[in-house]
Amino acid sequence: MVHDHFPADIHASKTVAELGRLLSREQQSKGQIIYLQSQPVTYRNDTDRELNFRQESNFYYLTGCDIPASALLVLIPPPKKGEAFGRSVQSTLLIPEEDPLEIIWSPPPPTIEQAKTTHPAMSSVQYTRALPKLISLFIKNYPDALIQTLPVEKAFPPPLESFLSIATKNRTSEFLLSALHRARLTKTPHEISLIRKANAVSSRAHELIMRMLGEHAHDDIVGNLPDGKLVMPNKWRIEKEAEAEAAFVASCRREGSLHQAYLPIVAGAERAATLHYCCNDKDFAWGPVTGTNGRHHGLHRENGTHAIGPGSRLAPQVLLLDAGCEWKNYASDITRTIPVGNGGKFTEAAKEIYSLVLKMQNDAIAMLKPGVHWDRIHYQCHVTLVKSSLNWTAKSASASALMLSFFPHGLGHSIGLDVHDVPSASKPINNDTIPADSNKHPNFYAYLRLRLPLQAGMVLTVEPGVYFSPYLLAPHRNSPYINTEVLNTYETVGGVRIEDVLVITETGFENLTAVDKDIDWIEAVCGGHK
Repeated sequence: MVHDHFPADIHASKTVAELGRLLSREQQSKGQIIYLQSQPVTYRNDTDRELNFRQESNFYYLTGCDIPASALLVLIPPPKKGEAFGRSVQSTLLIPEEDPLEIIWSPPPPTIEQAKTTHPAMSSVQYTRALPKLISLFIKNYPDALIQTLPVEKAFPPPLESFLSIATKNRTSEFLLSALHRARLTKTPHEISLIRKANAVSSRAHELIMRMLGEHAHDDIVGNLPDGKLVMPNKWRIEKEAEAEAAFVASCRREGSLHQAYLPIVAGAERAATLHYCCNDKDFAWGPVTGTNGRHHGLHRENGTHAIGPGSRLAPQVLLLDAGCEWKNYASDITRTIPVGNGGKFTEAAKEIYSLVLKMQNDAIAMLKPGVHWDRIHYQCHVTLVKSSLNWTAKSASASALMLSFFPHGLGHSIGLDVHDVPSASKPINNDTIPADSNKHPNFYAYLRLRLPLQAGMVLTVEPGVYFSPYLLAPHRNSPYINTEVLNTYETVGGVRIEDVLVITETGFENLTAVDKDIDWIEAVCGGHK
């Protein structure tokens, strides 16, 4: 059942249970104080203007609270004889009081009464000035209580610091983050509903970009907008990576999403070979196919961007758009690779690479179910890649290792409150779950962010790709396993990645990503025919 309110009480119970598993029997016998602070408000230099506030993920997980300058105090009395650890838990949300000098500049925080209504799962809601009294009373009753904090390098507020300094020997940051990450690894139905919403909003934003390209797919002239004249948004033509990024973010904001889960990656042509491309500042190359398989690069400016204007004969490109918004702090992460130019059609070479990546993803997704180790699914992507019929490499053991140059990253990662969620739990240091076969090919797993058997309630991405990075290919140009002539046919594609977000169910999986990835559908939309 999905809660109408944020289930902070359920999250606290999961976290306390995980904390108990990490503590020794002696430590479990003591009282516990869990303390977390909200993310502070930050400002752009010399503007007195707050930057967009986004709550610290662990704090939000245990509170559902987006109020800056707030705090959480969780008090756990020592268990009575025969009682389980953490049976009695009291969570107090502490919020700042209204400052009359500040409200002319910034909105005031809610009152206690308002916060109690919006956070009914909390045991109590009080002002932050109550913090010293609450802690001192608990320490008085349980002098050897353990004080659990996150391993962060920042000062505690003075009232708390005065008490923590008294009990330094009982203060530890060894356990809390691990307990939180373990609890967050599997999601509650409420969390899954928020991730589903984030993916729905982001899916529509991805489709919007395709349709904006489709509106102008058959224009003969690029750069035909009049200089110095106002052009309304419904007449905008996307000609730069930055314009696609702006339209994507605007679509998400229009639907009520406040944050992107990460900075969007908008990479055209050869820039799509850079995995975390961040510039998003180059022009597209619109135009008809010229040269074999669309390999003609067209005219270039001195700054490396493609020349645009009447008469330019420019090769069509792919556009890799890796972007996803948050919904109430829960992330999405979607990648689509789409054609630009050529009437919305992929070139022959781009279509072949896209079809290969789509098969890699489909083969991986078909394996998703509880109990299957993520290493095996990741390795299957390499098997699919090696067995492809594109023949730019020889089919041999050496070629298998060589495939890391074309698919160098991990297949996916856990996702939730953070886009690369709970790293200490999804890829634990002491990991006895890794299959023995994985040790035969350690390089294949170097960049995996998830190395566990799948569990129901996990939410993760599946994002294979094939890239033609000049940096990764340089050491292999003269390899006997590389067919240089065939490889040259594909290099100008740059890179293709396809990424969906999926939740593991009791019997398999559910794909939370709504935007289509079928070639015929994409070409119909990007060509303005659908």
